[in-house]
Amino acid sequence: MSDQSTSAPPQRRTFLMVLPLIAFIGLALLFWFRLGSGDISRIPSALIGRPVPPTTLPPLEGLQADNAPVPGLDPAAFKGKVSLVNVWASWCVPCHDEAPLLTELAKDKRFQLVGINYKDAPDNARRFLGRYGNPFGHVGVDANGRASIEWGVYGVPETFIVGHEGTIVYKLVGPITPDNLQKILLPQMEKALKAGS
Repeated sequence: MSDQSTSAPPQRRTFLMVLPLIAFIGLALLFWFRLGSGDISRIPSALIGRPVPPTTLPPLEGLQADNAPVPGLDPAAFKGKVSLVNVWASWCVPCHDEAPLLTELAKDKRFQLVGINYKDAPDNARRFLGRYGNPFGHVGVDANGRASIEWGVYGVPETFIVGHEGTIVYKLVGPITPDNLQKILLPQMEKALKAGS
C-alpha cells in the first residue's frame, strides 16, 4: 500500500513538467496555420477597404522624368485612377530584385505606379532609380517613416493596390516576384480595373 502512494506523485510531476511543452507546441501550430503556413504576404491589413492615408509627401529632390520634376505624393492623385503603390528603399535588397518587374508593370498605362521612398538618402534613391529606370509617376519621400506607419507598412518592400475611389483594395507584404505577380498581383489589378469601369 505504501508503494502505490509513493509511485503516483512522480508520474503526476512528470505530467506537470511536460504540460507547458504540449501547450507551447499547440500554440505554435495554431499561429503557424492562422498566418497562412508562414507566408508573410498573407498577413491581413486593417486598411483594406479604407481610403488612402491623407498624408502628403514631398518629391524626391532632383528626380526628373521627361525634363520635368517627378511630383511627390498627394492623396488627390489617387482619385479616378487605379494605382499600384510600392514602398521601397535603395538599401532594401529585395527592392533591387523587384525593380525590373515594376519597370515592366509601368508599361501598362491603364494604371499609375506610385513610389514611397522609405528612410533613404536622396542620392542613393536617385541612383537606384537611375540604375533600374524610374517606373513611378509620383515618388514621395518618407524620410522618418511616419507615413509608412499610416499606410500600415510592416517593412519594405510592400505594395498596395488603390482603386478608382482612392481606397486600398489589396496589400502585398514582401517583394513582387514573377510568381506572385502572375498569380496574385495582376489578377488583383484586373479586379480593381474592372470595378471602376
